[in-house]
Amino acid sequence: MTDHIGGTGARLDGERPASVNIRDVARAAGVSYQTVSRVINDSPSVKESTRRTVLEAISSLGFRPNRAARALAGGPVQSVTVLASNTRLYGPATALEGIEEATRAAGFAMGVRVIESAAPRDVLDAVERAIEPAAALIVIAFDRPGVAALRAVPPDVPVAALVETPANEDDADSCWVWIDDWQAAREATSYLLGLGHRTVHYVSIPHSAKTSQRMLGWRSALKDAGVSAPQPIPGGWESRSGYEAGLRLARDPKVTAVLCGNDDLALGVIRALHEAGRGVPESVSIVGFDDTPLAPFYYPALTTVRQDFRALGRVSFAKLRAALGRSLEPEEFAVPRTELVIRESAGPPPLPPRRASTQSGSLRAATGADGRKGGRPRRAPGTRSPAPAPAATSGVGPEQTRKTAKGVSR
Repeated sequence: MTDHIGGTGARLDGERPASVNIRDVARAAGVSYQTVSRVINDSPSVKESTRRTVLEAISSLGFRPNRAARALAGGPVQSVTVLASNTRLYGPATALEGIEEATRAAGFAMGVRVIESAAPRDVLDAVERAIEPAAALIVIAFDRPGVAALRAVPPDVPVAALVETPANEDDADSCWVWIDDWQAAREATSYLLGLGHRTVHYVSIPHSAKTSQRMLGWRSALKDAGVSAPQPIPGGWESRSGYEAGLRLARDPKVTAVLCGNDDLALGVIRALHEAGRGVPESVSIVGFDDTPLAPFYYPALTTVRQDFRALGRVSFAKLRAALGRSLEPEEFAVPRTELVIRESAGPPPLPPRRASTQSGSLRAATGADGRKGGRPRRAPGTRSPAPAPAATSGVGPEQTRKTAKGVSR
């Protein structure tokens, strides 16, 4: 992160200068980095003995304070570091784009620090290194490393966070933002049930809590329909995991509808079903989550829940600026609603196969009820014709959208 690095230290032995940062000073003085920043800014709250120790460490290491150290002690904050564990995934990557757009418009510098794992040492290291150059943080806490990092941020550091839907919204911090996964999953599941499917299977993404609100929304829709929930299939984040889940689902002829935790999983499930000779949506209907840029170009085009992560990123920065005492317009805090984007991958369940009980019955099926050849076979009682495809409205392939769950910010 240019313009965000710490000081430099001149080596007394004539060797090449080594980079020295505020944490090095804190370690040498045996104090916290917050205490070092207070000394740098002449804070009256520091004991004189502690001040002398810190100043001696600064002198011996040749540390030159940067602007972030001054910000830590109460100066104006004009930079932010984003903490995330995986910036390749669609959600975090798109949220980063929204944060970058918002920070640039506000004249803030932005950096990114990757959390290597959920191990306490990696989490603490990422948080400390993120605070050092920026003094204000945004944490993308969609997974366990992100949640652990959010918990590890010191209470005196300004922080906003993008999180999974909390189990209890009353316990959520005022600077957290999220999309209502429970309602979005519930409505996607209800849509599939409304097409005539007897149940809906679920391939889940990893979640940071014991049970995700997305899974609970799926269960809620099934319960209201009087349907027992099938065992969910735990998945990862990427298509390979969806493919492996799809191979399992393809072996069960009773599976006719699947809700996937993201679009990448849906792509893998579709591929596995294709290899097993089960067409989508003729044999199995698929609904994804996210509406990635490639979703309209899947074959068939993917019906999915659209989530505006870019807008969520912008709102998280607005929440951070509010925590820093900046005055903002109410619309800057508006989290977008999700939308169910109806394309081609979901339709009514397949009609049950017909069985001829007698020869005459077979003849009637072949010739029609009136005995003429080429007559249309009678439909079995209780079945119905497949619903017509939805009319095209925009984008690639038939597409309709319906507003579903509302996003939330505390």
